[in-house]
Amino acid sequence: MKFSYFLLLWFSITGFSQELTLEQANHLAGLPLKCLQQEYPNKLGQMLVDSTEIQSPQKLHPSFYGCFDWHSSVHGHWSLVYLLKRFPNLANKELIIQKLKANLSKVNIQAEMDYLNKKHEKSFERTYGWNWLLKLQLELETYNEPFAQELAQNLKPLSNIILERYIEFLPKLLYPVRVGTHSNTAFGLTFAWDYAVYSKNELFQKSIKENAVRLFQKDENCPFTWEPSGTDFLSPCLEEMALMQRILPKTEFLSWLKKFAPQLFKKKFTWEVARVSDRTDGHLVHLDGLNFSRAWNLYALINQYPKEFSHLKPLTDFHLNFSLSSVVDGNYEGEHWLASFALRAFEEKK
Repeated sequence: MKFSYFLLLWFSITGFSQELTLEQANHLAGLPLKCLQQEYPNKLGQMLVDSTEIQSPQKLHPSFYGCFDWHSSVHGHWSLVYLLKRFPNLANKELIIQKLKANLSKVNIQAEMDYLNKKHEKSFERTYGWNWLLKLQLELETYNEPFAQELAQNLKPLSNIILERYIEFLPKLLYPVRVGTHSNTAFGLTFAWDYAVYSKNELFQKSIKENAVRLFQKDENCPFTWEPSGTDFLSPCLEEMALMQRILPKTEFLSWLKKFAPQLFKKKFTWEVARVSDRTDGHLVHLDGLNFSRAWNLYALINQYPKEFSHLKPLTDFHLNFSLSSVVDGNYEGEHWLASFALRAFEEKK
């Protein structure tokens, strides 16, 4: 069993491109482009107070109605902006820009704000969708093209609502959520922190840091052997690590990590990839996303602290490459969101 694992690891390292190519970028862009304005199938995370609220997904969420659900639509938009920024010769460039401009118009964003401002929707997409929205906001603000700057301004009022909700909510969260799915607390603060730092929002940074320290600083010996659970697409251990890596200075972080995840310091550390038994099952296919999210967190660790963690690079490459071919396998269950996770891993790979 161990021999076959390391054989797979060797083929993964030697058989795949180590950088995101234009051909791969075009394939990955095609997935959110295809679903960005595809209304059905759709899963609404809606609470109904009466029958007047029963409306179509596009009516409820004119910006983020495609790609099956709100948060997948948000990170589908992020994927396209990310690829446009890095590949000037991306295929269908004008069509992508056209769809982005249509979805992220001022009128549509106002409708999204109206929805979030309903009294009974204060927890809508908390905090997974919130986190991705601020990732999209950051990508637009750092894209030096006129259309992107316009869309950043359109989106900003919605992002400001999310920002305020974070600051209001975090002190109320007495205990963190440690699952490997949407409600994971640590993941929900990572992109939010990145945006808080970029935007020099000291109040937001203070809120995230104080609450992250309160919730996670005393944690020790994260149970890596408990991962994955059946439908994880996030690693509870690595997401917590990624958050603390952001907010703590080097000496303090490495000291914390030695108590939290001592196995990562071992030169022979191995971690089997997550395997999917049925990629037509919308929950089971989450495990491909887990391989990508593990990869992006490990790449970030390696890049910031190469002296301590460069030995993790082959394992991390293997996680990325193991699920990469499955992103474009033709099954909508994975196609509507997995491209974003693969691109996020490539973003950290650098």
